[in-house]
Amino acid sequence: MKILKQALLAGALALTPAAAMAQDVGATIYGNDGEAVGTVTEVNDQVVVIDTGKHKAPVPVGMVADGEKGKSVNATKAQIDTMMDERVAEANAKRDAALVAGAAVISVGGRPVGTLGAVDLAADSIDFKAEGGSVFPMKKEHFAVNPQGQLMVLYSKDQIAAAAANAKPGAPNGGQ
Repeated sequence: MKILKQALLAGALALTPAAAMAQDVGATIYGNDGEAVGTVTEVNDQVVVIDTGKHKAPVPVGMVADGEKGKSVNATKAQIDTMMDERVAEANAKRDAALVAGAAVISVGGRPVGTLGAVDLAADSIDFKAEGGSVFPMKKEHFAVNPQGQLMVLYSKDQIAAAAANAKPGAPNGGQ
């Protein structure tokens, strides 16, 4: 009977909304060194986003626990910033490798929106060829590689269409 009660308790804990165990937005999260890691900016069922001052680090809700000063994570601010630096560098390297002339581009909604024209990563200059023929300049920070490995512009199809409407058809750098 004792084992059954423990199993029921474990099941109840598993069903408790994870966000209820997380900290409120605006609260400070501490590291395993007792120092502040950052401030909670967002909480959902899976992730607590902690603003370290350098990064907005998504931390799984289950990794936030009660500590001596309040909610804490088993890492220091420096460790979290280093981990985020590595993730950003990896994402940027994937993005830069995908930024080649002729590459197909999808929107944040996953819809095809155009291709890349001339790409000069050193000058951070990319000619974006929207569907319909308009060409306008963009920067590499406007792009990412999604989890499926597709080159994605960080705008919606409607936003791209609006930018294309202001560009001259076929004119590199918006006709400038």
